[in-house]
Amino acid sequence: MALINTRISVPTQAQANTLVEIKTLVSHPMESGYRIDYMGEMIPRNILTRFTCEYLGQPVIEAEFGPGIAANPFMAFNLLATTTGELVFTWTDQHGEVSTETRTLLVVDP
Repeated sequence: MALINTRISVPTQAQANTLVEIKTLVSHPMESGYRIDYMGEMIPRNILTRFTCEYLGQPVIEAEFGPGIAANPFMAFNLLATTTGELVFTWTDQHGEVSTETRTLLVVDP
């Protein structure tokens, strides 16, 4: 998949049973297939179609994208930090190619 750069912001640690904000930005052109290049040719469609994030093996967020989404999609969401574990971020493009990144959320007792 043509993911140029993925940025993921996860707190270095969180207190147990508190909400934490997770942010992710992926560099992707998100071509709709409706634009014309400088030669008058249609630019082929090239979009991400799905984003998911799992925490401790359970889905936290699932999003489906269409051709109207902007380039370089940014997602921000909250999750309840219960225990130290992995966050698995997955992006799928229109051809079914998958890109996955993982981060660890360290949860400490208050």
